[in-house]
Amino acid sequence: MHQYSVIQWLFFFYFYCFFGWIFESTYVAIKNRRFVNRGFMRGPFLPIYGSGAIMMLVVSMPFQENIFLTYVAGCLGATALELVTGMTMEALFKVRYWDYSNQRFNYKGHICLSSTIAWGFLTILMTEFVHKGVEKVVFAIPAAVVTVVTIIVTEYIVVDFTLSFKAAMDLRDILIGLEKAKEEMERIQKRLDVIIAVVNDDRAVRKQERSDRVDELMDSIEEKFGALKERVKLNPTEFVEEVREEITELRSRYSVEKEHRLQFRKLKGYYQRSQLKGNPTMYSKHFGEALEELKRTVNEKKRKK
Repeated sequence: MHQYSVIQWLFFFYFYCFFGWIFESTYVAIKNRRFVNRGFMRGPFLPIYGSGAIMMLVVSMPFQENIFLTYVAGCLGATALELVTGMTMEALFKVRYWDYSNQRFNYKGHICLSSTIAWGFLTILMTEFVHKGVEKVVFAIPAAVVTVVTIIVTEYIVVDFTLSFKAAMDLRDILIGLEKAKEEMERIQKRLDVIIAVVNDDRAVRKQERSDRVDELMDSIEEKFGALKERVKLNPTEFVEEVREEITELRSRYSVEKEHRLQFRKLKGYYQRSQLKGNPTMYSKHFGEALEELKRTVNEKKRKK
């Protein structure tokens, strides 16, 4: 491999981002029998593929004459990239775009032994076969053309990445908001249970079992409010003024959190919806239920169209 200019490095990066998008989208489209615009960004580029390809080229440069060391360098370099990228994205966005938790010998779901082994072979394939052909094609293109194309694509990718990054941060805030609303509803339910226990309403006590699903939690809260409303009508003197005021205040809080949830679930942003549709395997350790709810919302809107 030759020493490349900054423009050539960027051109190679964009080429492999584009190639990775074609590969990934085609594979998923065949698997799901429908087109899926894969990736973090909305344009036809997957930065993880471009980063991986450039990393393979860089780490293998000192060992071009030794295929074993090229393999080892590829294993270590790609695994480190995958680990750092996975941990950083999860820390920033609260979701994982890939997860190896179901694989043997994995580390926190970000990396696993089988992928590490595969990265080494891919590095050999990349440096010995794929890139040599790509390099010849790029060198055959006039330098001025490569420069103009690279500048134009750079401008496009900067805009796309900026919008995609903002959408991912917005999704993170939505997940946090949905979780906070659920926690507030759980506190409301617990307080209702205390009130119900005090008045010994047997019909409502049977509904005290807990559920991790928000829709079941909301159904339970509304049933408890309904039972208490009936009880107040039948025997208003059973409830002191303070208890009736607290029930009213709890209902008001519940209505606010219910409205918050409806607002969070609307997902008005195109980039937010596209990221969910383009990454169906997206996973969140701490906000799993909220994420699945957003996925269902996107799929329901899609079916209605």
